[in-house]
Amino acid sequence: MGVHRPRVRTSVTSPLQTIGIMGAGRVGTAVARQALKSGLSVKIATSKPPENIRLITEIVVPGAQAVTAAEAADADLTLIAIPLHRYRTLDARLFDGRTVIDAMNYWAAIDGELPDFESDPRTSSEVVQDHLVGAKVVKSLNHIGYHDMEVHGRPAGDPRRRALAVASDHADAATLVAAFIDRLGYDPVVADRLAASRAFEPGSEIFKGAHTAEQMRSLLAAAKVSA
Repeated sequence: MGVHRPRVRTSVTSPLQTIGIMGAGRVGTAVARQALKSGLSVKIATSKPPENIRLITEIVVPGAQAVTAAEAADADLTLIAIPLHRYRTLDARLFDGRTVIDAMNYWAAIDGELPDFESDPRTSSEVVQDHLVGAKVVKSLNHIGYHDMEVHGRPAGDPRRRALAVASDHADAATLVAAFIDRLGYDPVVADRLAASRAFEPGSEIFKGAHTAEQMRSLLAAAKVSA
């Protein structure tokens, strides 16, 4: 018999009803399944027409809808979970005024060096924000493995509940994403600016392990990040 997993309960009232996901890889589909468990409607898009990914979507994320990029961007919240080297393929106009979660990572040791990030001292998400100029970019969900997403989620108040960091230059967007993180079964710890995401990029202590909210705040403080 399989292990029964209770429905994830949220402790934060959220206006979220739909989540759009750009990318049908392991990260995007893991978040999609967890979002469906929480009661959200999920729309998945790739660079291909919806009909080309409809069958795989039905198999890998039953209950999700294959849509165009424009339809995914029109959701209450959109997760970008594509390989980082393809970030410029995103049509910035689709995300104008929208809250976007950047779950991408720049990991030169694994993916090779990318000039856009090697030549820029800022965090990868700040570079992405420049491309998605009209969007409200929020960095999160980049420091949890896709294989952990569906097994580490716990109800609010559970002392073993894992925390995930959230960083943005837009307070309202950070609040919306924090509510989404909570709904997925994790404690959100919000930092005060997008540049703070350096504290949970690849190679950081936060990136390398699982932490409670208290531990996360301590790690962010140690990195001289306000949370």
